[in-house]
Amino acid sequence: MKFKAFLTDHGVNLLEKRFLPALDKMGKTCHLYLTRDHAIFLHNLLNGDGIQSIAQFQKEALFEDYRISSQNDDRIAFTIDLSLLQRALHSVLTIYTEFGGSIGGDATANRLQIKLVKKTPPHSNQPMPFLTFETKGYKSAVIQDVPISKPLSRTDVLELQSALDMAQDLPQTLVQVPDMNQLQSFVDRMKHVGDVLNVSITKYGDLHLQISTSLITLGAEFRKLKVIGEQARVPPGDENLTAQTRTRRAIDKGDAMSVQVSVKHFFKSIQCHLAKPDCAFYGIAQQGSCLTVVFQFFIPGTRQTDKSISLHCRLPVLVDSGTN
Repeated sequence: MKFKAFLTDHGVNLLEKRFLPALDKMGKTCHLYLTRDHAIFLHNLLNGDGIQSIAQFQKEALFEDYRISSQNDDRIAFTIDLSLLQRALHSVLTIYTEFGGSIGGDATANRLQIKLVKKTPPHSNQPMPFLTFETKGYKSAVIQDVPISKPLSRTDVLELQSALDMAQDLPQTLVQVPDMNQLQSFVDRMKHVGDVLNVSITKYGDLHLQISTSLITLGAEFRKLKVIGEQARVPPGDENLTAQTRTRRAIDKGDAMSVQVSVKHFFKSIQCHLAKPDCAFYGIAQQGSCLTVVFQFFIPGTRQTDKSISLHCRLPVLVDSGTN
């Protein structure tokens, strides 16, 4: 079982400045799943407890000279602490820069290598697996080791792949929220009000959020959003009705769905703005099984989707207001 690659400047920036800070908000540990073509960070896909997040990168988005081999169809997966990974990456870059190096400055001398190794830690006789960062300059070398779990067995990798395949199914209707700051502002206010958020999405392009307690009801509505997938025209006469009435009528007609999710989970999903997506899409899965948030990234300087990067979250639905 071997993995070795060199992080590109773009890959370093994507991980250190954007994705690792965002993913760390989802949970401190996750699975890192490496295949022939992709590096994938996965939260909660095997235990099904809490918000699931999937950040997938084509190998070219992060690496060059990418080499992987295993007896499990060249697939390797393990658990890693994201804060340790982030700290190690930041540390190796900082120390190396202080010694006069610059990652990417010299195509051969200053590259940052990442690889899987086994080492025996101090005061131990048992070799342990590590994800190691190493960079060699003209006068210095910097090495940072990140402890990882024992790589998953063939059975567990197959289970992880199966869960990943299932998590790729998108809702039939997705509505686009281009202004994440506006949504963030509302979530910042409502997270102090209650624990349960009601989310309704219509085929007309409406996203309705409401949180209620015995003392207060707080809501926000985003209308006339771009719709991907199944859509419908707003029925005549519905435009001037209240949000609650319009949503209820849309649900009765089969033109909308509504679910309850944890405010804590919804707030976590919003933290993906740290990855600097260009917009987000919200949708409710069939049978209301989960709330899905898909983040879209554009190729810099264009409005074209960067297909080398993908990030989406799946929020579990509350069976009732007392269920987490």
